[in-house]
Amino acid sequence: MNLESVLSAINGFIWGPPLLILLSGTGLYLTFRLGFIQFIQLPRALSYLFKTEQGTGKKGDVSAFAALCTALAATIGTGNIVGVATAIQAGGPGAVFWMWLVALVGMATKYAECLLAVKYRVKDKHGFMAGGPMYYIERGLGIKWLAKLFAIFGVLVAFFGIGTFPQVNAITHAMQDTFSIPIPLTASIITALVAMIILGGVKRIAIVSSYIVPFMAVLYVLTSLVILLLNWQAVPQAIALIVHSAFDPSAALGGALGFTVMKAIQSGVARGIFSNESGLGSAPIAAAAAKTNEPARQGLISMTGTFLDTIIVCSMTGIVLVITGAWQSTDMAGAALTNYAYSQGLGIGIGGTIVTVGLLFFAFTTILGWCYYGERCFVYLAGTRAINIYRFVFIVLVGCGAFIQLDLIWILADIVNGLMAFPNLIALIGLRHIVVEETKAYLAKLK
Repeated sequence: MNLESVLSAINGFIWGPPLLILLSGTGLYLTFRLGFIQFIQLPRALSYLFKTEQGTGKKGDVSAFAALCTALAATIGTGNIVGVATAIQAGGPGAVFWMWLVALVGMATKYAECLLAVKYRVKDKHGFMAGGPMYYIERGLGIKWLAKLFAIFGVLVAFFGIGTFPQVNAITHAMQDTFSIPIPLTASIITALVAMIILGGVKRIAIVSSYIVPFMAVLYVLTSLVILLLNWQAVPQAIALIVHSAFDPSAALGGALGFTVMKAIQSGVARGIFSNESGLGSAPIAAAAAKTNEPARQGLISMTGTFLDTIIVCSMTGIVLVITGAWQSTDMAGAALTNYAYSQGLGIGIGGTIVTVGLLFFAFTTILGWCYYGERCFVYLAGTRAINIYRFVFIVLVGCGAFIQLDLIWILADIVNGLMAFPNLIALIGLRHIVVEETKAYLAKLK
């Protein structure tokens, strides 16, 4: 049995019924307990992106918007471009439906975890805010070993999961396929740029993300909308296929590719979580740095990240893949497949170029965001003295990501993502009453 087979077996076990039930169950419970907050308060949450919180003496290191952009930098990446393609190829068009579903319930999860991050954050000895699941597990639940376990898994995700390998691999191969730039050259440049930026800490990462993320997200969405408008007659049929094949996989190519409902669910949920990270506990680490006195307000702002990431950006990619028929290709995978879909959709080479450029910036900012997440987890475990060791290892792994097989990368990423989710979801369940009380108090104050 080779390494890939072993990892596939481990991945199948981790992403089996227990984690799927825990993820969806936690999201559904919070959705009902918080009165469908992700739907009712979404307009208010989106308006907060453009409003400055009133009041003085706000604690934090960066603005609420910059904190969201740091979180979005880590979430809007290869999951939106490469991950959607791999999900559809593995589970059929129905995987997109399960991505939507996990995002809608995941918004309540994201709200809760980011609220808790602000409530239980602390100041480190350098005067910076430190927060995230490891702090609300320790200070809220009082279970220090579980907090440390989360931090260990967080470092592993930064090193081997979302943080390095999938992003660098996607960037280097896309640049080679689109612009014929050699993989070693792109890998070297990316590694050098990452090294320059991450040494500046969260403020530099937040500044870079605040400029890049909104611009590239708007450009990618506008390009997708152009394709949908040019093929508007095929859009209703594509959405119908997505919904139908979520429950009847044989609707896609007569089941010729061996799609099953379970495979569609597993692929959609795993890729959806990889993309929007709801329940993983990563976004709370960025949310904890926000300048705010209201945990619930930051929770509302943070939950828009899941909406923007999956309901908007991932949906665009998924529908374009379906209406162009690109998803049925068997000789392309990942970024190459999405490139092909957008080139077909626009009928010109510019579609593929925009996908590659979008992937370049999305993936690059994801590397930066996850470097910060992993660093915070590492500092929690080892203190600030060893921070340069973490940064050195991270930079080396960024350089290696271009030369690892794509299938192996995604399996490894799914494993460490799943491991990270368990301690965080246990904490959300254990602290659910705190989330409900804080939410009630904040909404009463608004009235």
